[in-house]
Amino acid sequence: MNNIAAMQKIILASQSPRRKQLLEWAEVPFEIIIVTTDENYPDTLPVQEVAVYIAKHKAIAVKATLNSDYKNRTILAADTIVVLNERIIGKPKDRQDAIEILEALSGNHHKVITGVVILNGEKEIAFANVTDVLFHPLTSSQIEFYVDKYKPYDKAGAYAIQEWIGVIGIQSISGDFYNVMGLPVSRVVQELEKLNGGEV
Repeated sequence: MNNIAAMQKIILASQSPRRKQLLEWAEVPFEIIIVTTDENYPDTLPVQEVAVYIAKHKAIAVKATLNSDYKNRTILAADTIVVLNERIIGKPKDRQDAIEILEALSGNHHKVITGVVILNGEKEIAFANVTDVLFHPLTSSQIEFYVDKYKPYDKAGAYAIQEWIGVIGIQSISGDFYNVMGLPVSRVVQELEKLNGGEV
């Protein structure tokens, strides 16, 4: 029996519609509380630690706003980055930037790293999940069509795997598909069940 839906609502510290959708699919009860945070990070921070660093700041910022009625609530925060040749690819600044990002990803492997932080009282769970993605070579017309129709300006790496570009452009992935969408939801559910006493 799935008891995750019977647990107390968690707090999702994210405005991402994709993370919201994934938690709904997993039937995890939640409400959204967002605090705007600075997503900068130290230049000396290893690439694989950046997403967890940003996610932790999101979680701590939300925790600091909660009153005593919420002190036992579990907070979930996440951040997703795209890494190509050890360089972090952020959200595109404009149309031309989105096109150039997708041209760089075309025909190449890149990594999608989602950092997850779960806070519950004094307990903290933090981990990063990595998925390797390989794009087919993309034509200029494919890239421009995608950018102009889907306007991926709010997405790290200038694409969403569940949209047209992912359906026609991705040759293979190694790792968690949903991690590329923005949340390694099966791992998150496992960690929440541990906090909930291990009942499944």
